[in-house]
Formats: sequence, C-alpha cells, structure tokens
Amino acid sequence: MDVHFPRSLLALLAALLSFSAALLEPYDLLYDGAVRAFYDGDYKAVVRHMEGALSSHAGVRRAKVRCRLRCQDKHQFDAGASDLLFFDAVLRRSACMNTCIEEKIGTQSVHRVSEDVVQDFHRRIPYNYLQLAYQKLKQPEQAAAAAHTYFQANPEHVEMGQNLEQYKDLQGVREDHFVDREARPHQRSFTAGVRLYDRGDYEGAIVMFEDALVEYYNADVECRALCQGPQRFEGHDHLHYRYSLHELISDHFTQMLHCEHECVRDLATRPGRLSPMENYLPLHYDYLQFAYFQLERLEEALQCTLTYLLFHEGEEFMTDNVEFYREVLGHNGRPREKAAWYLRRHKQELELLLIGSETMGIEFTEGHYWSSTGGREDSNRIPSGTDGWMEYVPISEKKDVTVAPVQPPQEGGPLIYHSVQLVQNSVALNGTQRVLLDDVISEEECSELKQLAHSVTIAGDGYRGKMSPHTPNERFEGATVLKTLQYGYEGRVPLRSARLLYDVSERARRIIESYFLLNSTLHFSYTHLVCRTAITGQQDHRNDLSHPIHADNCLLDPEANECWKEPPAYTYRDYSALLYLNGDFEGGEFIFTEMDAKTVTASVKPKCGRMVGFSSGGENPHGVKAITVGQRCAVALWFTLDPLFRELERLQADEVVQALDSQSHWDQGLNINPKDEL
Repeated sequence: MDVHFPRSLLALLAALLSFSAALLEPYDLLYDGAVRAFYDGDYKAVVRHMEGALSSHAGVRRAKVRCRLRCQDKHQFDAGASDLLFFDAVLRRSACMNTCIEEKIGTQSVHRVSEDVVQDFHRRIPYNYLQLAYQKLKQPEQAAAAAHTYFQANPEHVEMGQNLEQYKDLQGVREDHFVDREARPHQRSFTAGVRLYDRGDYEGAIVMFEDALVEYYNADVECRALCQGPQRFEGHDHLHYRYSLHELISDHFTQMLHCEHECVRDLATRPGRLSPMENYLPLHYDYLQFAYFQLERLEEALQCTLTYLLFHEGEEFMTDNVEFYREVLGHNGRPREKAAWYLRRHKQELELLLIGSETMGIEFTEGHYWSSTGGREDSNRIPSGTDGWMEYVPISEKKDVTVAPVQPPQEGGPLIYHSVQLVQNSVALNGTQRVLLDDVISEEECSELKQLAHSVTIAGDGYRGKMSPHTPNERFEGATVLKTLQYGYEGRVPLRSARLLYDVSERARRIIESYFLLNSTLHFSYTHLVCRTAITGQQDHRNDLSHPIHADNCLLDPEANECWKEPPAYTYRDYSALLYLNGDFEGGEFIFTEMDAKTVTASVKPKCGRMVGFSSGGENPHGVKAITVGQRCAVALWFTLDPLFRELERLQADEVVQALDSQSHWDQGLNINPKDEL
C-alpha cells in the first residue's frame, strides 16, 4: 500500500535530516571509541573513529571561530554607552554565539570534554594511535604522516623517532609523505621562506614570507575569537558564585583579556616547545627587507625596514638602512598599515616577547649575521644576507678581524674538597666536557636537604606539586635558594638548612670551575632545588621521558643534527651540574645522547652526593628517564662565564647571607626587612 505524505511534511523531514547530518559527533566519544578499538585490535575502526575525532575537533573549532566573529561584528560594544546598554550588548552577543554554534554543531553541552582529552589533542596523542593503526593496516604513507605529526610536538619520544627512521627506508615512502598534518599555516610558510632565503631564492622567499604574514594575522584573529567564549575561573566554586552582575562580567572580561594576551605568545611557539620564538613577528619584516633588497626592490625594502622599526624603535642598524634607502630613492616611505594597526592594539603583549632581546643588550633580530656581502664595500649601511639562526654581528666589527685558534676544552683540575671522588671523566662518559663525581656532600647533608625539599618545594615556584611541565605522568616541584632563605627567615623551615643549600651550591660551583680549568670566574645563572615524583597509577606502558632530551644553551634539532643557539634557549649558559640527594626510586637515570637525541652515550644512576657536570652546549644533549616509582630530588645548577647574566636572585641571596652572617647566631631573630632583602 502506498503512503502519501504531505509536501510540507516531506520538506520538514528533509530539513531535519539535513540538519542532523550537519551536526558533529562529539570528538571525545569518537576518541574513546578509537582507543577501545585499538585495544581490541580492530585497526580499521581505530582509523575510522580517530580520523573522525580529529575532523570533529577541527569542525568544532571552525564553528566557534566563525560564529564568534559574526556575532562580535553584529553586536559591537559602544564605548560611550551606559552600563545597561553595554550589558545588553554582552548578553545579545552571547545569545547570538550560542544560537549560531548550536546550529552548526548541535547542543554545545554535548561537545564539552574533559581537560584530559583537551590535553591529549593538544599533545597530538591521537596521531600516535593512528600511526600504529596505519602501520598494522600496511599503509606506510599514512603511518609516516601520522608519526611525523606526532613527533613534531613530542621530539623527546625516542620510539617514534626510531619509527620515523624505519619509514624512511621503506619502499614507496617518499619525503613528501612526512607532512605535519597539524602544522600552523603561518609557521609552515615562515619556515619555508627561511629555507628558500638560505638557498638564495629571494623571489620564492618573498612569496612565502608575505603568505606567512597574512596567515599570522588571520591566526591572531581566530585565536582572539576563541577567547570570546566561556572562561575558567580558577579558585571559584561556580555553585557558590554569588557576585553581582558587574563583578561577573568584570571577571569574565578579565579572563578573556588574559586569554587574548596569550595569543601573541601562542602564535610564536612551535610545536613541542614551551617558550615562544623571540621577535617572531618582526623577523618576517627583517627577512623581507633583505630579500627585497637583493632583488633591488628598494621601495618595498624601505617599507619593511620602517615596519620593523615599529617594533624596535631606534635600532641602530635598521635606522642606518632606512637612511641608505632614502638616499638612493630620494624620498621617504611609510611602514605597513596592517603592522601599525596591530602594534597599536597589542603593543603591551608584543613588548613582553620583544623586551628580552633589548634588555639583554643583544643587537639582533632573532639572530642573523650582518655581513658586508651584497653591497658596496665602503658602506656600513647596506643590508646583507642572513646566515641561518645566528646573532647579529655589526659590519664594522667584522672588518679585518683575525681569528685566534680555538683552544681545545680542558679538564682534570683539582677537586678542591678532599672528600670528593672522581668517578668518570669525559673519556669514560663517551663525550667531551663531562665529569661524574661522588661524595660531593655527605649522607647527613643529603638527608637535611631532602627534608628541606619536602618543606619548601611544593609552595616554592608555583607548580605546587602539579603535573610536571615535561610529562603528565609525574609531579614536579622546586624552589630557589632565595625562596628557601625567605622561608627560613619566616620560620617555616630551619634557617640552617636554607644556609646549607646556599653553601652546597657554592661548593658545586667551585668544583666545576676548578675541574674544568676555567680561566675566569664561573657565575650562577640559575639554581633550583627540585623533586620529581611518579604519579601512582600512571606508570603502565610509559614510553616518555621524565625530562626530554635537550641541550641547555641551544635548541636541539635532532633531524638536522644541529643545535641552534637562539632564543628561547638560555644561550648564555656555559656549564651545568646536577647534585643528587637520593637514589631510593625506580627509573630516573640521567642520560647523555648523541645529537640525534636517541643514541645514548652514557647513563648515570643518581644517588646521594653524586654530581654530574658538563658544558651546556650541543656537544652534551641529555635528558632524564621516566621515574616510575618514588621521588627523585636534586640540586640543579646552571652557570655562566658572563657576569652580565648572573642570577639576580643569587645576588639577593648573597646580600641576605651577609646580613645573616652579621648576626651572632643564625637561629636568633633578625633585624632585616624581608621585602627589602628577599
């Protein structure tokens, strides 16, 4: 029997079906289904669910960005409006966003996911599962792409690095299969521009850098749009939130502005890095200026130079370049309006990233050599080519320079303290500028410092025993020498224990300075009493490290077999040391590796009084194996030969100790102002 539906009903059904088809399935449910399928060995289902989860995750993000931008334009805030009109605009904008987003993805509450899932997607964990699933399904091209994507954000993952090497040797797998599926367009274009520039392809480099700028500004708009939604209020119980409408909206916008404030940092941070590239945005105009100059397009070169000076007003070399261009062209130019507008709106945020290079007295733009190539030999004002990620060297300083032969590093000096025992030197540790020592401190001193760590580190540096910044499977806490002295003064820890940490760190400094036969004083760069603790129930099948393989004064690039001495690395650090307080834990071995970050050259098992010391450069990549049971405590020390980079807190601690020494007894009350001295 035929059933006839009214046309209106058919249209309604079609609309409902179309609407439901457009709704996104929650990505946390798809992710959970993929993980379950993985452990069931159903790899086709893993791929289906995980690719769906990644697609849904991206779809939710796109919907939020589009809707928030649309509603932001539709309901703008009038600076001169009354409070009621302002609140009206806030609420209308919020309602607009909710309606728009739910039309695209369905009920928003269905798409709220746990913080653990958010972190998994941020750390690209889905690509680890995908790589293994594609491998089992014998699809090496897709497996290579998934592995490469995961490895970009997790360069410390030794096993994935080994998998990538195997994929490179497989027949049918080409270099173009190793793509980063999560690459940010602006960073991808910027990196491509740098490579083209270094090869001398200035036309190609200009195209990529110009694309990178467009993509950067678009990414900034999207990042800020994502800050428009609901915010987390740390320390507030939402069920007992009893503030007025004014306070509620004020709190919301405070959190929103903080979120937007982080966009500049976020866009300049590469996958797997904790710190942003300094000077990232201005560097685009720096490269463009050079590239346009090489092609004799001086109008554009002048414009980019003036734009760069918006970010670094008065920088000598760029100012000289402007004068040169003006003389040649016979007229002045104007900086790019987009950059000027952006800087006006976000000046404070950018200054926080740019200030580091200026306050340190370093004349650079994320580092290039300024050489005399590419211009008249008689002028110091002509821009030149760049030489990778290096620091600026003024042209005038490069003329007629005689380079003295580099002296080979030395070691084997006296250990100063009679109890200290040499265990292994550089030869035994299969490297250069390495040493392993025992009995640097006694069992009693270890015990006292470990007790100090228990008392002071949880509140010491802001981690408060939260997840380690290096792995989600460990807790991390630490404190500086100055913080422990402050706690001692306040009576929260024994003052003599705080003094012991101060004295022990000085002992370590003197030993390193003497053993490596340094001709100048070694200064403290940073000192940290730190403990790492395995989180019970999170140790099964661990394949990460407690601290990823890295070098202390340069950015390790295992694929290029290089270590780039550039910010955000602490390029001024020269020597490092780790003084261990205990060995009653499982795992946690300190390891040296080759530059590839996976070939282990030496391994050190911590124990009380043992200290490993080494030079801080790319010759000594190192890391810490996973701590699977117990707690590992140590005094971590970094040193510099440059007095300009002495640790400020250490200088303050020196003054505090001098004040304490002027007292007859350390345990008595002190007439010092902690705000002034500490």
